[in-house]
Amino acid sequence: MSEQERREAGAVDAPGPGMASAAAEAPGSPPSRLRSMPGRACCWLRRCGRGLLVLVVTGVLGSALLVGALRWVDPPASAFMLQHAYNLWRLDQSPPYYHHCWVPWSELPPPLRLAAISGEDQRFPTHLGFDLIEIRHALAAHRQGGALRGASTITQQTAKNLFLWPGQGWGRKAIEAWFTLLLEVLWSKERILEVYLNIIQFSPSTYGAGAASVRYFGHPARTLTLEESALLIGVLPAPGHYRLDRPSERLRRRADWIIDQSSRLGGERYLGRL
Repeated sequence: MSEQERREAGAVDAPGPGMASAAAEAPGSPPSRLRSMPGRACCWLRRCGRGLLVLVVTGVLGSALLVGALRWVDPPASAFMLQHAYNLWRLDQSPPYYHHCWVPWSELPPPLRLAAISGEDQRFPTHLGFDLIEIRHALAAHRQGGALRGASTITQQTAKNLFLWPGQGWGRKAIEAWFTLLLEVLWSKERILEVYLNIIQFSPSTYGAGAASVRYFGHPARTLTLEESALLIGVLPAPGHYRLDRPSERLRRRADWIIDQSSRLGGERYLGRL
């Protein structure tokens, strides 16, 4: 083979850089910038995943610290109170936007504690935040054609009123469930009931048993009788519809039912289970 033939053969066997680049970008193959896009997408997804993880961990730890602190610190207001005040402020109404007065556990009378449990959550001393029996009963009644009624416990209502906002979405329910578990783990039953009776709404502008007792019965909460306590607790399913200043026959019947249930539970002895 001549020298010229060997050079021609070598040129075919060993393509130069230009030929290699042309082969890499052969017709039908995607450009190099497109081939790198899956890698960029994976990098972006990893960053989003890390950001979401940090957000979740921060939320979990922050909520746990908040609930833990409120075991000893009395909250000056609830989320529902603040929303109520904000709505009235937007309407240019003058303060006070609501009536509220904190009453410590030692001054919440046994008749009021018993009426709250009898009327709202009779398994409160024993459940872990969720009354599974009431939930099953509510679902069974709904399957038989009845309206889907609520089965919220005192702990759930405390979590909702203290930390969240009105609504029925699944997202809000999930957050409510998380705060309910935190309350049951980090607080005592007495503390849950104390906060509940101090933040729950008794009329459109009255929150807590302290303010409600003074406003509607003319005396402090520590002197509430069982009959007065039953009327207070009787309005809780619909504080915007019942009136404590002019109790309807329906409200009085509900108060009588609460008194009867208090007796059936064993009276104030039942409070020893807290």
